[in-house]
Amino acid sequence: MGGNSKGTTTYPSACPRPPTKRLGIGYNARLDCARVGRVEGKETAVSSSRSSAPHVAVVGVTGAVGQEFLAVLEQRNFPFSNLKLLASARSAGKTQEFKGKTYKIEELTETSFKGVDVALFSAGGSISKKFGPIASEAGATVVDNSSAFRMTENIPLVVPEVNPEALKGWAIGRAAPGQGGGGKAGIIANPNCSTIIMLVPVTPLHRVAHVKRMLVSTYQAASGAGYAAMQELETQTRDVLAGRPAQPKIFKHQYAFNLFSHNSDMYPNGYNQEEMKMVNEAHKIWGDKSVHIAATCVRVPVMRAHAESIYLEFAEALDEKKARELLGKAPGVTLIDDRESNRFPTPLDASHKDDILVGRIRQDISLNGSGQHGLALFVCGDQLRKGAALNAVQIAELLL
Repeated sequence: MGGNSKGTTTYPSACPRPPTKRLGIGYNARLDCARVGRVEGKETAVSSSRSSAPHVAVVGVTGAVGQEFLAVLEQRNFPFSNLKLLASARSAGKTQEFKGKTYKIEELTETSFKGVDVALFSAGGSISKKFGPIASEAGATVVDNSSAFRMTENIPLVVPEVNPEALKGWAIGRAAPGQGGGGKAGIIANPNCSTIIMLVPVTPLHRVAHVKRMLVSTYQAASGAGYAAMQELETQTRDVLAGRPAQPKIFKHQYAFNLFSHNSDMYPNGYNQEEMKMVNEAHKIWGDKSVHIAATCVRVPVMRAHAESIYLEFAEALDEKKARELLGKAPGVTLIDDRESNRFPTPLDASHKDDILVGRIRQDISLNGSGQHGLALFVCGDQLRKGAALNAVQIAELLL
């Protein structure tokens, strides 16, 4: 993306070309390029066409993603006229500092959304299922970070760098006709963190060469399971190093110095819920169920930021040089691919960063001489930022 002098907003100098219809990905280059700017290398909200800034509510503000919502809203200078912080009854009355002002956290109730224009939800699926429709009926556009609505047919599932056209006809306080789950302001679903981290770098390649098959292995950090899991990893690490036995609470297994299959529910087909989320959500976001996808999701003892090993088989030839060129100019992607220095993405590099880091770009040598086309990548992304809070705030920015 283009850059200029400090403090000014610029727009992408180049956007990926629109795909052919057979790729199954709608793409609005004008919308993508016009809505995403940068200030000093950071993506930032573009000025709103609304006559007044929206009234924003954050639901689940005391959780890991809720706190990240606040950080992203401040860093991107998201416009708001009022801010309401909502959580469970046990957190009501506590205070939260934001942009130099002290806010009192309120209990989430059915009357919490009067006058709210945008509601950012990250309080779990059961809370979203109950209060999301209530907020929408009250006039708040809901951006929900849970899995509650992701696969609902008329609710958009959006990654702004991938399918911004899914929000055509939407505005703050108004869903597109026939969309949003039935409420007048509508509900928009934020995808699973692993899906986002996968699709941001893969989609620019898919638009050019069409992915036929994708195999993904994830290495997922404690942050994906919230503050309690992060605390458990720290506590267990201290205990083990001190010669004390680890005490599993959040997970069934010892977490420190160990890794294990993702802790989500197992399905009869042998895949767990997290793995099937990646499959089903990718199909919905791309609008293309013909792509064959399989995932293996693993929890690793990393505090923050997920990693993924991604294998791609294409319908058309795509060499690693062209892939680097495409990824080098793709919104939301940073290349770290230095073979000479053996320097590639790590979760520490990705922590607290907006972009997905991509490296280890290489041809699939198992296909040599077969006439087939494949590439392998290694990517890292901050689960709390682009995998959750940042993506949701970017969705809200598209509606301004």
